[in-house]
Parts: sequence; structure tokens; C-alpha cells
Amino acid sequence: MAEYVRQPRKKYCQFCKDDTKFIDYKEVNLLRKFMTDRGKIKPRRVTGTCTQHQHELAVAIKRAREMALVPYAVSVVSGRVGGKGRG
Repeated sequence: MAEYVRQPRKKYCQFCKDDTKFIDYKEVNLLRKFMTDRGKIKPRRVTGTCTQHQHELAVAIKRAREMALVPYAVSVVSGRVGGKGRG
């Protein structure tokens, strides 16, 4: 029996589709879509943005970090109690 292999969808640049001229660093909700929960910038292969807009997006996120609109990093909260000890 042959296995069905699903073809992944082609990712498209959201900014090219919407004909965005400028990515503003003050649009925090938009920038957070392109960041991980830890505060890192997601790569192009994940978001599907084109090279030009990925560069503009990275600059906007870095500017927003400078202005303290977006955090540089988020502290890690684990469910473990007691640290590294064994008991």
C-alpha cells in the first residue's frame, strides 16, 4: 500500500501580498507574529517572507526592542520546583 505524501503549501510573503510599503516598528502586534515566545525573530523559512521584507522586519523588531516596546528576551518559567536538586 503506497503512502500518501502531502505536499507542503507554498509560503508567500504577507507584506508583498498586502503591498506594504513600510514596516513600522510601532506596530507591536504585527511584529509579535514574527517572533517566538522567547523573543527571537523567526526565520524566513518559517514565516515565508521574502528577503527584502525579512530584512526590514528584523530592523523594525530591533528598533522596537531599543524603544522597549518589545522585550529582548523573556525569562524562562519552568514547572520544576527546587532547582537542580534531586529531591
